[in-house]
Amino acid sequence: MTAPENSHPTIDDVARLAGVSTATVSRVLNRPESVSESLRKKVAAAVERLGYVPHAGARALMLRRSGTVGAVFPTVDNAIFATAIDALQRRLAQSDIQLLIATSGYDKTSEMRQAINLVTRGADALVLCGFSQHPDLLRFMAQRSLPCVHVMVHAPDSQHISVGFDNVAAMAQATQYLIDLGHRHIAMLAGVTHSNDRAMQRVEGVRRTLQAAGLDLPAGRLLERAYALADARDGLRQLMAHQPAPTAVICGNDVLAFGAMLEAASLGLQVPRDLSIVGFDDLEMARHLQPALTTVRVPTQAMWSTAADRLVAAIRGEPVQRSTKIDVALVVRQSTGPATSVKPG
Repeated sequence: MTAPENSHPTIDDVARLAGVSTATVSRVLNRPESVSESLRKKVAAAVERLGYVPHAGARALMLRRSGTVGAVFPTVDNAIFATAIDALQRRLAQSDIQLLIATSGYDKTSEMRQAINLVTRGADALVLCGFSQHPDLLRFMAQRSLPCVHVMVHAPDSQHISVGFDNVAAMAQATQYLIDLGHRHIAMLAGVTHSNDRAMQRVEGVRRTLQAAGLDLPAGRLLERAYALADARDGLRQLMAHQPAPTAVICGNDVLAFGAMLEAASLGLQVPRDLSIVGFDDLEMARHLQPALTTVRVPTQAMWSTAADRLVAAIRGEPVQRSTKIDVALVVRQSTGPATSVKPG
């Protein structure tokens, strides 16, 4: 075979070099199972020799799919979402699907705009965090029968596809652990709950468990802060100024817990002798801190890989499990201990 001199080879060039029709080349590239092995090898050799790259638009028209999926994350300035993106992209790549990413800044309207932008640019499906979407976005997806997977939440009664865990139950377990250690003055440094159902559910898990034990979560012991170290440090200072001071603080995620531990040291408090601190996520840093952080472990890689599997199945029109529960667990380390300085309320 003599290769044509063309820096931008076309499907016609491949067909001429392989000695077949353009329709045959198209079948080999898009439906390889429909042709013989010898024909596949002949066309593959021509493609390799020419350095031919199939036109994405033409392929999309042929398959009626673009081969891309859109995901809107609240932020990428958080290790938990970096891990999520990696797991999602790796699993989608196994099905030859490209991941497109956008961020919303925890804003419903921004999430809606970004999601619609991804769809107008050809995304075949969407991945979204939680169920706090703008009603117009949910309506947009329903009108188009657009496959979508909601991650980080467990919603067995929802008609939507979800892969995640019970945020309320996870925080309830952490709270009960502190109560069992003898803590009665328990505070919470939560994430901002506006437009974030996961943060809201974690607060609810703490509140319910305290109430069941005859305790409460007064306004002075519940603060919402952005997931940033500086905000967390400011939050802990305010919590410790409340009287009686808490003997334990539950944090909405590990970033808040890291900031709380830094500020506790700055205030001259020893963790856990003077203050127990609990996080959520089990980021890699949690086990390397001194003292190591007690936290709720979320199997992030497995969760997002499973989400990718559900999305691929939905795109292909295959039966899809509507709700997938991911197990989380409290990991007890050195940042928590018995309440030794409980003051009467």
